[in-house]
Amino acid sequence: MENYSEIPNRDDEMELPPGFRFHPTDEELITHYLSKKVVDSGFSAVAIGEVDMNKVEPWELPWRAKMGEKEFYFFCVRDKKYPTGLRTNRATAHGYWKATGKDKEIFRGKTLVGMKKTLVFYRGRAPKGEKSNWVSHEYRLEGKFSLENLPKAVKVIDYH
Repeated sequence: MENYSEIPNRDDEMELPPGFRFHPTDEELITHYLSKKVVDSGFSAVAIGEVDMNKVEPWELPWRAKMGEKEFYFFCVRDKKYPTGLRTNRATAHGYWKATGKDKEIFRGKTLVGMKKTLVFYRGRAPKGEKSNWVSHEYRLEGKFSLENLPKAVKVIDYH
């Protein structure tokens, strides 16, 4: 049997066996990736890149992804709209990400571990933006994995 290891090729893409797809469940994204990234800012995942969603337009994301054909995964630090406020800034140079629908609860067994918010990209400025076909899902830790329940040493770091 061939040994397929994580060997980047010249284009920084992974050399993986035919048919491989990175398609984690919501629960896997929360428990195996996001929670580890929050605890250790140096954590990196082979299949998940890092991007500032406020400085990149959605049509630029495929070229910044580590892997993927139609779905791309990124770590992104939330940007605040106002320095002292709690509201999230989701604006880019050419538009904005607008939350739509109800947040979905993500469970590991019967334990709440996170939430998933669906965002749609609008070109232009609110309230007259033009809806596009770009959709993003934003994940956050809740319950057992929420920032309030992490060790005190971790809470010192601001991830918002």
